[in-house]
Amino acid sequence: MNQDVREYVTEKVKELMNATTCCAEAKAVAQSWLDAVGTDQEAQKTKELIAEVEADIMPIDTLIAFAGSPAGAQVFGENAKEVQAHAQAVKDAGAKYCDCPACAACEAILAKKEELLG
Repeated sequence: MNQDVREYVTEKVKELMNATTCCAEAKAVAQSWLDAVGTDQEAQKTKELIAEVEADIMPIDTLIAFAGSPAGAQVFGENAKEVQAHAQAVKDAGAKYCDCPACAACEAILAKKEELLG
């Protein structure tokens, strides 16, 4: 992977880790990747990072359905309808994924997947 890609992905990995919507597992994998950059473990940790962000990124249709469900109402409370409407607007604008900070960072990382896996 070239240095520009490494720097870009490092920035996005840090954004992912700092996102309030990032789960503990993704934070741990992200930190493990950061720790491995420049070492003989980098290639393996890159594969693990890609697998984690692919598992965690929320497709916009999934978010729309979840926000409109009883479980979504429990998570989002009185904001569930607003979350659902926002997600629909995001979809209508052409997005494939949730636009929360964690998902946005995941999408940016995945945009460099081929270069990361080289």
